[in-house]
Parts: sequence; C-alpha cells; structure tokens
Amino acid sequence: MSGFTFLNLALLQLPGQEMPDLSPMEWLAQMWNDGGWMMWFLGAALLIGVIIIIWKLIDLGMTSTRTKKVLREVDERLAAHDIAGATAAARDSNTPAGRILLAGLERHNEGTERVMKAIENVGLIQMASLEKGLVWLATIANVAPLLGFLGTVIGMIIAFQNIEAAGEVEATLVAGGIKIALITTAAGLVIAIPMNIMHNYFVSKVDRMVIDMEESAQRMIDTLQEIGTTPARA
Repeated sequence: MSGFTFLNLALLQLPGQEMPDLSPMEWLAQMWNDGGWMMWFLGAALLIGVIIIIWKLIDLGMTSTRTKKVLREVDERLAAHDIAGATAAARDSNTPAGRILLAGLERHNEGTERVMKAIENVGLIQMASLEKGLVWLATIANVAPLLGFLGTVIGMIIAFQNIEAAGEVEATLVAGGIKIALITTAAGLVIAIPMNIMHNYFVSKVDRMVIDMEESAQRMIDTLQEIGTTPARA
C-alpha cells in the first residue's frame, strides 16, 4: 500500500473528512491550487534546488573519481622519484587536486615554505570551486520554511478577514484560510528537509576530498625533501 493511500486512510479517520478518490497527481494538483499563489514561490525554490542537486551529484561524482586517480598517479611517480612524471600527471588531470599538487611541484626547488604557500593559495581557490552552488542550496533550505510560514500567516489573515466580513464564526468561513496555512507550511518543510540533507551530504563529500588532497600534498612535500630537491625550512 502506498504512502498516498495511508495518508488518505488517516484523513478519513478525522470527523467530517471525506477524501475524494484522486490519483497522486490529481491530489498534488489539488494541493497546489488550494495552497494559493505562495505555491509558485515554493515551486520555484523546489525546481532550483533539484537542478542544483542533480548538477552537484554529477560534478562531485566525476571530480571525486578523477581526484582519486590523479592522487594515486602522483603518489606512485613520486615514490619512484619521478618528479617530471608526477608534474605531467598533475598537469594533465585537469582536477582541483591536480592543480594543487602542480602548484607545489612547480616550486619544488624553491624551498618548503614556498611549496606550502603555493599549495595553500591554490587550495583556497579550488576549495571555492568545489563548493560552488552549495550556498544556493543552503539558502533554499533556509528560505523554503520561511516561505511556508509566510503562507501560513497569509492564510490566517484571510481566515480572520472572512470572519470579520461575516460578523460570525463559521467553519466554512475560516476553512479556506486555514487550509492555505497548513498546505504552505507543509510544502515549505517538505522542500527544506531534503535540500538540507543533500547540502550536508555535498559538504561532507567535499571535506573528504579536501582531506585526501591535504594528505597527498603532505606526502609530496615529505617525498621531495627525501629526494633532496626541496630544502627543509631553517
């Protein structure tokens, strides 16, 4: 039995509730219409968030695979004391990790301080590149519930306006406004929860790649000092 059917059964237990026999798509269309004009803003937030999630899943997935490959190649070539080969592998990889290691390898004769400084400077730029788009995902995760709560306030205002215009309290007068309030609040939360989960997932994935790159950069510095091409700091 689907989650939609369970929701229908639960609502049928409420006094006075009679759920029409709607398909999931028809039910969603009805919720959209009943939610009012605020649903357009929530729908836009959902669309932008889904696009960013798909983009980052592809981008970080490909970057992670290429990063592991170039780190392995550079480590193997440095272990064989092949600095030229390691430099070529880093240059040809076209990855954040390759650019970071290349910055250090190109300055391997200038001392450990210069190598570390070059790695740090390029690392900051590549870190920003890996995190591109995540600020938008975090913004949607934070704004979607606020849009839902704004819809709640608007719905309650409509309900009280109807009461004021009628001069008496009747369920049918306030039901429309309360319905808008509940639908927009639920929609905002339904959008925000997966967006927040995916944002944290992407951040953790970027952090893992950064740790791998830092470890590889440190191994590179140690190997260069062992080879004797990078003078140790005084």
